[in-house]
Amino acid sequence: MAEAAPRRRSRGGGGAARRAERSSIKIETAKYIERNIPNFEVLSQEAIEIIEANAETILEEVGVNFVDNPAALELWREAGADIQGERVRIPRGLARKLCATAPSSFTQHARNPEKNVEIGGRNLVLAPVYGPPFVRDAKGGRRYATLEDFQKFVKLAYMSKWLHHSGGTVCEPTDVPVNKRHFDMLLAHMTLSDKPFMGSVTEPNRAQDSVDMCGILFGKDFVQDNTVMTSLININSPMTFDDVMMGALEVYAKNNQACIISPFIVGGAMAPVSVAGTLTQVLAEVLAGVAYSQLIRPGAPVIFGAFVSSIDMNSGAPTFGTPEASLVTYGAGQLARRLGLPFRSAGSFCGSKLPDAQAAYETANSLNMGLLSGVNFMLHACGWLEGGLVADFEKFVMDADQLGALHGLARGIGVTEEDQAMDAIREVGPGGHYLGCAHTQANFKSAFWKSDLLDYKPFETWEEEGARDTYALATSRVDRLLSTYQPPAMDPAIKEALEAYVLEKKASMPDSFL
Repeated sequence: MAEAAPRRRSRGGGGAARRAERSSIKIETAKYIERNIPNFEVLSQEAIEIIEANAETILEEVGVNFVDNPAALELWREAGADIQGERVRIPRGLARKLCATAPSSFTQHARNPEKNVEIGGRNLVLAPVYGPPFVRDAKGGRRYATLEDFQKFVKLAYMSKWLHHSGGTVCEPTDVPVNKRHFDMLLAHMTLSDKPFMGSVTEPNRAQDSVDMCGILFGKDFVQDNTVMTSLININSPMTFDDVMMGALEVYAKNNQACIISPFIVGGAMAPVSVAGTLTQVLAEVLAGVAYSQLIRPGAPVIFGAFVSSIDMNSGAPTFGTPEASLVTYGAGQLARRLGLPFRSAGSFCGSKLPDAQAAYETANSLNMGLLSGVNFMLHACGWLEGGLVADFEKFVMDADQLGALHGLARGIGVTEEDQAMDAIREVGPGGHYLGCAHTQANFKSAFWKSDLLDYKPFETWEEEGARDTYALATSRVDRLLSTYQPPAMDPAIKEALEAYVLEKKASMPDSFL
């Protein structure tokens, strides 16, 4: 195994990195959203208490399965749970007591400290799509994703102003062996972007590789003392915790790295068809998962996750942007806040095959739901298509542009003297207009959110320029962003150490595509 680079004396890097930074193009990234608007709450106090009591009953009477994980069963036994085979029944109140040591918010550090994010509280961090095996664009159509596609998405995320996070498996690079692709994905996030990123969860040893590579990037001591990764741990709903995901959770928790404990719910298939029943199961699963992380390491950072869709009872396909999924998400936000945990849900969800009207309607519903439900970490914020099977380049930049609207909504309504605009109203008076008044001239550049993609030109100008629809405009924007991309400055010694680690680890194992 390659030796890790010596720990840096400061986070700023060496002279070579500073010289590279001075000559690089500055890419603007908006700060993570700090909400100044209220959360939308749908559950009454009585409903919350019923759901919480029912979730405790599920844990105590029905229990959850920890599959192929004897060490986990032993930890639960020592904590006071009843173990029968792989079934863990948790006494009423125990899981909630264990969850109490999890932090209500935490900082995830980026290699560029200016892009650190605070996850929890009133904040919202936006990250791109995660996990699709296919990609789509105007030129190549729908196809299996490659490492080149993955790298392009990382570049687009880096250059997108309204995205705060580089994400994780933005698409699955199927041209790289399964057992080696996590190295290339992590290397891309670490070198092509300077935003925060996610670690690998597909095998416990890949989670450890993620920790080791972060040790090279940030310094081993820094990683142990700070959170530099947020990773997705899905529960196999209903109420099954497999050894692969739990193994990855164990690695991350031991190393002080954050995990999203997230039931994967398709209502009617993995959970009851009713909203209250689904919320009860979601809460039971999250309580068990978060409690287990605290058995591994009290104080380990975790996020209350809820991935929720309904199901089309005719085809069996998941549906998105529906009222039922919204109600579950609003309710889950209330339950997460009751537990004092950061909340993950929502995204640019849609079931459409193309970035069309269906995609736009469903995505808009899902994004706004996420803002209003109090989500703190929004995975899949841009690029999601076809129920999550496809990462679409055009939709990526369409969604990323619309994320700016979320920033604007979250600011709420200011009532400072400047916001009240009384001088402007006095200056203009009855029958006048505000275009030339002093208040407008002083504020017009920042008063309104401005799309970098959508067309607001007069019809004649639009027609003269080719009558391009939004899809064509998005294709042009993808090409423009990728053609002007420049990597962020990086200490050459650290980059060399990361590349050496990856080469040595890859050489140590045969290729596997299973």
